[in-house]
Amino acid sequence: MEQNDKGSKSYLISIVMVAVLGGLLFGYDTAVISGAEKGLQAFFMGADDFVYTDFWHGFTSSSALVGCIIGSALSGVLASNWGRKRSLIFAGVMFFISAWGSMFPESMVLAKGEPNMTLLIVFNIYRVIGGVGVGLASAVCPMYIGEIAPSNIRGMLVSWNQFAIIFGQLVVYFVNFFILGDHIAPAIQSIGNGMNEILNGAEAAWAIETGWRYMFGSEMIPAGLFALLICFVPETPRYLAMVGQDDKAERVLARINGAAKAKEILDEIKNTVTEKKEKLMTYGFLCIFVGVMLSVFQQAVGINAVLYYAPRIYEAMGFDNPMMLTVFNGIVNLGFTCVAIFTVEKLGRKPLLIIGSLGMAIGAIGVACTFGNPDVQLLCMISIMVYSASFMFSWGPICWVLIAEVFPNTIRGQAVAIAVAFQWIFNWIVSTSFVPMSNSLGFWFTYGLYGVICILAALFVWRLVPETKGKTLEDMTKLWKKQ
Repeated sequence: MEQNDKGSKSYLISIVMVAVLGGLLFGYDTAVISGAEKGLQAFFMGADDFVYTDFWHGFTSSSALVGCIIGSALSGVLASNWGRKRSLIFAGVMFFISAWGSMFPESMVLAKGEPNMTLLIVFNIYRVIGGVGVGLASAVCPMYIGEIAPSNIRGMLVSWNQFAIIFGQLVVYFVNFFILGDHIAPAIQSIGNGMNEILNGAEAAWAIETGWRYMFGSEMIPAGLFALLICFVPETPRYLAMVGQDDKAERVLARINGAAKAKEILDEIKNTVTEKKEKLMTYGFLCIFVGVMLSVFQQAVGINAVLYYAPRIYEAMGFDNPMMLTVFNGIVNLGFTCVAIFTVEKLGRKPLLIIGSLGMAIGAIGVACTFGNPDVQLLCMISIMVYSASFMFSWGPICWVLIAEVFPNTIRGQAVAIAVAFQWIFNWIVSTSFVPMSNSLGFWFTYGLYGVICILAALFVWRLVPETKGKTLEDMTKLWKKQ
């Protein structure tokens, strides 16, 4: 690779492309359930030793989020003690184990194809393992990119992680679509008290017995690739400097930034990391509060209610081919994520977050006002698209950018772990509350509530979030010391 006084761009890009595979797996793992959940539900409804109610299905569909909370909570400890690179290798292994186990939860021990409570428990354990990988990758991937990227393009490069998340979701929408092929997904009807019945069991037999297995198992390919390739990227120079490996840190910085710039950056890093390992609240409550609330608002605006339940939402709107609309929605999401990638360094973080929050509010309130009215079905779909697209150029990528760069070096590992753990906790709250809230209080209330939260998010950013465009990670120490 070319290397000169300005460093090697191709080397930097190759490192980032490997790291963002973690983001792709994040998106893949969280979205695979959208295509598999109906077949999975019908499969476990065939159990003889227990009744697979709506409660069990809701828990099974979101069990990976339990692992996400665990993985993100552990990310600070692992990233600080193992390093960023080895933490990502561990995440890749977790992804692979989960994909294999979710495809074949019988694990050559239980009888294949016989649904029962033991099999359900084992399946959920494998999904939790995958969630640990997602939680770990969600915290460490943007941290890794943020710590290795030059300050003038850091926002753009960290935004590629969100692009990879959305691309992973889009890929799995296509994969699920093609795996199902000419087969039909089971139609399941509620018969009250959490009980359900399968309406087309015979026609959907393949989807019930086999389809969902292939959907989960397909993740083994990107998971294996990620676990292998991450072994060949360097550790971040910030971490290397923190553990006293200055020579290695300088070599990595020189390959990325050039020799002269590397010495200057390393001096800045050492001026902050040699201060000591500081306590979490060294820079004040506001520093941690801003990071945590960025995470809370990213989920509280309700986006995962669309991402996880898209086929069911479009079906409830009355559209004939909800899976096709879900794929189209994924393409729109991908396009608007690119808006953030190419504007974050020009417009800054705060303007994108505020504009996106207001766009989401308009979309959410639009859904609240039109849902259930067949005369404005198209307007309701457009409102969903506006809501989703506004998130994709704002809170989707920019939240990760800010979490990766807003904390000082000496507390970054701990602070990111806490912020991302809150993100997954609120992800779980939104994901598990959406169906019961929309069923009992209506879509008008649910999306109206999301719209109000979007407005509050805009106010929060305007008043409390610092602009980090163009600042080095070492500048964050100075910024919070002044507060």
